[in-house]
Amino acid sequence: MAFHVPRVDISAYVNGGTDEDRAAVARAIDEACRTVGFMQIVGHGVPDDVIRSMTESIDQFFALDLDQKKSYRTPPSINRGYSPPKSESLSLSLGVESANRMNDFFEAFNVGATAASYPEAVGLPENDYAENVWPAIDGFESHIWTYFTETARVARTMTRIFADALGVEEDYFAARAGHSLDVLRMNNYALPPGTDVTLDGDLTGMGEHTDFGIVTILWADQVRGLQVLGSDGGWHDVAPDDDAFLVNLGDVTARLTNEQWMSTLHRVKPPVINGTIERRRSVAFFHDGDVDAVIDTLPAFIDDAHPRIYDPVTIGEHITAKLAGSRAGVRNERAERESARVLSSQR
Repeated sequence: MAFHVPRVDISAYVNGGTDEDRAAVARAIDEACRTVGFMQIVGHGVPDDVIRSMTESIDQFFALDLDQKKSYRTPPSINRGYSPPKSESLSLSLGVESANRMNDFFEAFNVGATAASYPEAVGLPENDYAENVWPAIDGFESHIWTYFTETARVARTMTRIFADALGVEEDYFAARAGHSLDVLRMNNYALPPGTDVTLDGDLTGMGEHTDFGIVTILWADQVRGLQVLGSDGGWHDVAPDDDAFLVNLGDVTARLTNEQWMSTLHRVKPPVINGTIERRRSVAFFHDGDVDAVIDTLPAFIDDAHPRIYDPVTIGEHITAKLAGSRAGVRNERAERESARVLSSQR
């Protein structure tokens, strides 16, 4: 079967469609989650001007001098602020070693939900719900936070669809995301002057990985680079359709469904054109769930043909192990299944 990322219009859930329309969307999402784990989402309702203001703001930030950008760095344990080229290695989040331990050449800037975002929650861990670091660029904070709010809405719409597709109560995911670890990561795949990446052997834009949480909402340029691992063991190029977000599942959803829904491995390999890496931008909203929520496989997905794969774990424990790999270079020893898939792929 040829590799294909399904396109699904979710407007029935955004604009109050009929029960029949919503059921059709839930069926399409269920099929996409079982077969690919990636989908193109249209009808999401995010205004074009919100996306345009976001992209203009990130362009202003990434155009800053490298030393200026580095002034917005935070410690690896705090998932905020600036990450310069070659300071991360996403494959280590799966326990997969690369030739150079921290060799992903993308640069990124992260913002996320803070403790103040959830005034009703008490005692949230400071590192997980840290304050944001905002660059001194006119309009940056307001434009990025407006986009953050819109994609947070889309993510929660997706989890409402997931609940219908899985046949669980409609607030199943909402009950586990009242103080969700939500992060917006802005990525740039052009090489700033002065970096030491070579074009003949250092071409890991972003290493092989699965996303950590429930669901990811991705805006990206229509430039080749994003590759998804198919069931054939090969890596396939994926780019967003016009007006579409790419949406993929994270590890939490795969654990809930005993891997009957797929947390699909993906990576970024931007093309080299005339000896230069073609610039590519992406912005990923990660909706990960509550730090203290316990994720256990739904009983409906365990039977003789599908024995339990995973033990229960809190979302915080799972994400901490993943981030220690990607941001601090600590090999994740709990990702044997994912690392085996990477090592068996046609790399």
